[in-house]
Amino acid sequence: MPLGEPAIDPRLLPLLRTDLEGAGYTVDGVEDFLGPLAAAALHREQAVPALRVARAALDDATGATSSGRKKDPRAVLAALFLLGLEVRRADLDAALPGVGTDGAARLGLVAAAGNGPDDGVRALADLRPYAAADAAGPVTWWLASDLGELATGRRLAGDHVLGAGGASITLAQVTMRTPVGRVLDLGTGCGIQALHASRHAQSVVATDISRRALRFAEFNAALDGVRLDLREGSMLDPVAGEQFDLVVSNPPFVITPRGASTADGAIPEYEYRDGGRAGDDLVRDLVLGVGDVLAPGGVAQMLGNWEHRRGEPWTERVGAWLDEAGLDGWIIQREVLDPAEYAETWIRDGGTTPEREPGAWAASYEAWLDDFATRDVEAVGFGIVTLRKPGAGHGVSLRRLEEHTGSVRQPLGGHLAASLAAHDWLEARDDAALASSRLSVAPDVTEERYLTPGAEDPNVVIVRQGDGLGRGIQASTGLAALVGASDGELTVGQLIGAIASLFEVPAGELAGELLPAVRGLVRDGFLVP
Repeated sequence: MPLGEPAIDPRLLPLLRTDLEGAGYTVDGVEDFLGPLAAAALHREQAVPALRVARAALDDATGATSSGRKKDPRAVLAALFLLGLEVRRADLDAALPGVGTDGAARLGLVAAAGNGPDDGVRALADLRPYAAADAAGPVTWWLASDLGELATGRRLAGDHVLGAGGASITLAQVTMRTPVGRVLDLGTGCGIQALHASRHAQSVVATDISRRALRFAEFNAALDGVRLDLREGSMLDPVAGEQFDLVVSNPPFVITPRGASTADGAIPEYEYRDGGRAGDDLVRDLVLGVGDVLAPGGVAQMLGNWEHRRGEPWTERVGAWLDEAGLDGWIIQREVLDPAEYAETWIRDGGTTPEREPGAWAASYEAWLDDFATRDVEAVGFGIVTLRKPGAGHGVSLRRLEEHTGSVRQPLGGHLAASLAAHDWLEARDDAALASSRLSVAPDVTEERYLTPGAEDPNVVIVRQGDGLGRGIQASTGLAALVGASDGELTVGQLIGAIASLFEVPAGELAGELLPAVRGLVRDGFLVP
């Protein structure tokens, strides 16, 4: 079935939204209909359990093509838009009473085989519910995108428009939701980041090199009642000369062999993930260029891949990008894959599998490994990039590159914003000012003590946060005592003096040991002013 595009009809879209709400076609509604087993399998891109549930609900399991019973509208919509099954026109008319099959067809969502009640209807697009909660409260949207491999059973097209995938959801969760003026969503795809930004920004500009992606984003914004300024173009070209308080981007960061081909033709490339540049050049270029469109104090948050090259630590290589960009930078590496793992991940992502296309799989695998070998790539990192343009009269003060592959407490955006604010608070205070400050332990902080059996005192004390990155810090006895006593009543200096007296050590020496550690705890959210 050829790829189509949704159509914008201001009369039909409000009716469609009302129909979807009335059908209970929400995240919770679909999961309740499928049940925990099928819903969990579907999250893993395994459709068989969900297909069994949907077919049973539609009477397909018995071969019936019609029934006097009204079908569960969630079953009809999930079977059609999520699983790629054909449904009866009469059932879709009942599930969407406001727009009906004809209205859904005019919106470019479905194609009907005929006008009879038993004639089949197939989806032309994926339409699924999306739910999230941020500082503005919970929200339910519906997102249209191209049908995926799970529904079509075919390799994706090069101009495939992806829905809210794992990377998109990650970026939405790590984005700071501080109210701002102007936001740029660079590489908007189906528009999910722009929709989120609309809840805390005065205006949102969303760009993409793909005209089809912008059409889907326009449809989703109209369906969900959001106003966006949509522009077509590559990278920062559509907004040259403008300034934004926040830039968010899930760019096409996948490192794909350029110009490689197999006996079956060129290695497939996809607009939503492949940036058309060698190695990790696209991410580097975005880091170097995004400062041009940031207002003073403005923040850019994006996801990216970067290569680990032989003999060059990734922190040095990516750190050089930050130095050249002239921006505050905080990069958290969340995952590292070796070249083989990376190739397997992204070849499968496009729909090529060793079971279905063994020749194409092997040839693509070879091309990926050859490409990495030309640059001595030993691994590929994935992570979160946070950049900030220094304000007027301020220089770069933040250069932080770290690895955190453990679990985190999402949404992470609030934690990142608080950590940036804490960094600024610390930058304005020397050790004397810090010693004069009153701090309190954050409510999510706990303490773990490990003792040798029979010992009276612990030999290891871990101070751990339950929110954010879930860091655990091994604390000295003195630092653990300071953290335990930090309730906002006494200053840091007074606490150090009391602990020094208790331990019978010079206060100055203890201050020299504890003040740098206190800075780290404030920066990471263990202690708060």
